[in-house]
Amino acid sequence: MPKKPRRRAKKEFWSNRRVQVTAGGLIAAFIVFGLLIPLSAMQFENHDSFCASCHTEGELTFYNRSLVAAPTDLASFHAAKKAARCVDCHTGPGILGRYGGLMAGSTDLISYFSGHYPQPAALEGPMPDGNCTKCHADVLTKSGFNNHFHAFLPQWQALDPTAAHCADCHASHDTTNDAGSVFLDQNKTVNICQKCHAFAGQG
Repeated sequence: MPKKPRRRAKKEFWSNRRVQVTAGGLIAAFIVFGLLIPLSAMQFENHDSFCASCHTEGELTFYNRSLVAAPTDLASFHAAKKAARCVDCHTGPGILGRYGGLMAGSTDLISYFSGHYPQPAALEGPMPDGNCTKCHADVLTKSGFNNHFHAFLPQWQALDPTAAHCADCHASHDTTNDAGSVFLDQNKTVNICQKCHAFAGQG
């Protein structure tokens, strides 16, 4: 018998108009802040100019390079080909990758407006291979001598924690690289080739 009054009290609590309005407001706030704002932010992030508006240096320099006719680095080469925007390279694959980039961007935004944003901006970690292979997955599966350095890369990485990654050879914003070889740093790349061959026990 003592349980019935509790049930009645609980029912009366949720039938209270003020409680219903408060609960509805919380649900609406969750929808706005949890869904609409991230979706709006994603639309802004689709434009490189938006990224450059807060990320002042070196992102503004990188953005300005993408506006010139002749590409001077790998990133501006992608931009000239309309192949990738800032957000395409700076987020991982799939929805989770994009959401992770959005969260990182939110942290950057708070740092920027609080006056604690480092200049020049620092990349917190190395560029993951997944950010590159989401568009260039074929390089890991092509066979033949002309692609053996890409084809063997996953095996090397699985066995050696110091193995190379995409960005070690393909630095996006380095203007000293050779445009004729798709902006590869020849000396650095040769050293990485030799490191892999030495690990495999090949000359």
